Amino acid sequence: MAVKIRLKRMGAKKNPFYRLVVADSRSPRDGRFIEEIGYYDPTREPAELKVDDEKVLLWLKRGAQPSETVKSLLKKAGVWQKFVEIKK
Repeated sequence: MAVKIRLKRMGAKKNPFYRLVVADSRSPRDGRFIEEIGYYDPTREPAELKVDDEKVLLWLKRGAQPSETVKSLLKKAGVWQKFVEIKK
């Protein structure tokens, strides 16, 4: 089973709100997921990002692949740098 860390879109029309979730790569974007690990609200100024560092690092160690967008958000949150340091 290929596991991805990706965004799940929520919120109203033209008012997006995203949850960072761990999901099977075959499941649809807003479908079933394994675990919720944070959220991202781009409508706030500045954009609000909350990530559970421990859960993200655990899933990355297990081999979960982040999407490009999630990877950039993890870099902004500083979690990606922690993962790179642990990986060395």
